[in-house]
Amino acid sequence: MYVSPNFKTKKALREAIAEGHPVAVYAPGLGSVPTNGIVCLEGPHYPKPHTWYATGTMENGQLVKVR
Repeated sequence: MYVSPNFKTKKALREAIAEGHPVAVYAPGLGSVPTNGIVCLEGPHYPKPHTWYATGTMENGQLVKVR
């Protein structure tokens, strides 16, 4: 799954979540994103090569934590 905005690093994603910025999670063509639970994330988006991978926690449709 990907996140929007398109973060170049996992650190930038973590900082955005810590600051309370909205981060959308989506799965292009692969089904739906769970409202609650664990999601696997990767970035940056295609066509750039993925340089980071993370596990995130979704609560009530919002990404609240990234490991």
